[in-house]
Amino acid sequence: MSTQEAESRLELLQGTLDLLILRTLIFGPQHGQGIARAIQQTSDEELLVEHGALYPALQRLEERGWISAKWGISTNNRKARFYSLTAAGRKQLVKETAKWKRLSTAIGRILGPEET
Repeated sequence: MSTQEAESRLELLQGTLDLLILRTLIFGPQHGQGIARAIQQTSDEELLVEHGALYPALQRLEERGWISAKWGISTNNRKARFYSLTAAGRKQLVKETAKWKRLSTAIGRILGPEET
């Protein structure tokens, strides 16, 4: 990836990473690197989750009881923590998704229609 590509990536807003992690885990357990890769790929390479942000977020979500973690072996035979969405995490995902949609709709109203 070029420096220009890296500089043109979108930065995550405060609180957005938690929502993206919860959403990613709806598809099943995943280790940290897999979560970061899934967010990057699903966003068409627009979002890059740095390890310095990812692991504190995973720890925070685990402390809140929204995800659980257990040790396992990754596809490349390395020991890794696999994170899963809990029932409380599913409820939080619904709440956070609704809040995000309201926020993005409100911002869309302020920005108005796109110029052609």
